[in-house]
Amino acid sequence: MNLWVVVPVKPFDQAKSRLADVLPPAARARLMRDLLAGVLAQVRASELPASVLVISRDASVRAYAAELGAYTLTETGDDLNAALQQARRWVMQRGGDALLILPADLPLLTVEDILHLYDLGLAGAEVAAAASHDGGTNALWLRPPDGIDFAFGPDSFRRHIEQAAAAGLRWAAYRSETLDWDVDVPADLDFVAHYAPLSAH
Repeated sequence: MNLWVVVPVKPFDQAKSRLADVLPPAARARLMRDLLAGVLAQVRASELPASVLVISRDASVRAYAAELGAYTLTETGDDLNAALQQARRWVMQRGGDALLILPADLPLLTVEDILHLYDLGLAGAEVAAAASHDGGTNALWLRPPDGIDFAFGPDSFRRHIEQAAAAGLRWAAYRSETLDWDVDVPADLDFVAHYAPLSAH
């Protein structure tokens, strides 16, 4: 298996605009850096047999990700699903035959979460998705990488699973309290602070 972990990242200075009422721009940028570093650290700690690709249109994001040991790719647009399609093409051109998509803003992500998703893939799941608390998708396993279209956004967990079922692919749903939460709005900061204090909070 040639597995790639793909992490899409918005420009640091545009990150987390919905936190503007509680964090100034510099703090939001620091928060995003910390979150990205945390996700990449958990991937490293998992010792997953995978390469890591960070895709972003922000040169500072790519430089930071490279410092942390990731491959980087310059995003050509400004849409998440299009960025993931671009990353998927890049990976497949290099022989990648499995993908694990992880958003960069998963403050409670654990090694166990990563290994559980990997194990679902080893057990035969062609699509495995982890739901967020609001119905989004906070992790997506694909083998082959182009088994379904990316549908990140509101209600994406249901749409990813429905696509897999309609295509006749073997699918699995993974639910984890630590993968339930990303950081989008002030209430998310308050919730995750009870589990893992964030340096920018």
